[in-house]
Amino acid sequence: MTLPRTPSFSLAGKRAFVTGGSRGIGLGCAVALAEAGAHVVIAARGQDAVAEAVSLMSDAGFSAEGVALDITDLDAVRDAVAGIGRLDILCNSAGMARHGAATETTAEDFDAVNNVNVRAAYFLAQAAAKAMTEGGSIIQVSSQMGHVGGIDRAVYCGTKHAVEGFTKAMAIEWGPKNIRVNTLCPTFIRTPLTAATFADPEKRAWIESKIKLPRVAEVEDIMGAVLFLASDASAMVTGTSILVDGGWTAG
Repeated sequence: MTLPRTPSFSLAGKRAFVTGGSRGIGLGCAVALAEAGAHVVIAARGQDAVAEAVSLMSDAGFSAEGVALDITDLDAVRDAVAGIGRLDILCNSAGMARHGAATETTAEDFDAVNNVNVRAAYFLAQAAAKAMTEGGSIIQVSSQMGHVGGIDRAVYCGTKHAVEGFTKAMAIEWGPKNIRVNTLCPTFIRTPLTAATFADPEKRAWIESKIKLPRVAEVEDIMGAVLFLASDASAMVTGTSILVDGGWTAG
């Protein structure tokens, strides 16, 4: 008898593409993958923010480069992914939210959020799958709101539920190519983008009432989960979600 061995969490020799990777959750994902040995290409709209993130990662001894990219520009996305060459990991952390009452939703807001969260995410995954010639892992940063509803979040919830749906279908279609497709679904994470929400006593109280653990979430809380989904440790995990929600969706 021989003992089983824990699958490796190492990403040495792997190439990763992280969109929305210049700050917040995306930067946390990029750092987690780089710490495990991957060469990480960071993409975001702002050239200066991308350059700063790459500089900080390089100074920390990580292998990283960056590209300014608007993921709603599908031609630019295809070119950017093709420019990476062989791709092993996609982590799509780019997203948009325009919250408000469903009775007040405008067509402009509906289209803008869907354009980023659904259309761009779908075709980014398509481009990545074509570049994963040796298999790989596609990780969509979705949300706990892809599993539940929320006040003033009808459009946002709709987009994240859509991501959960096409992730399952893509996992079925691309499984024979050894491409795994999953979502990472965080709760409210303390980042510059959520600072205003956490600064509002009523909204913070609502968040804290929903999270079952005795604190709110930090960027570091998603880093282990993204490494798990990117690595051989999750080699049999596809078409599902990893909920990093502090128990929000448990009831």
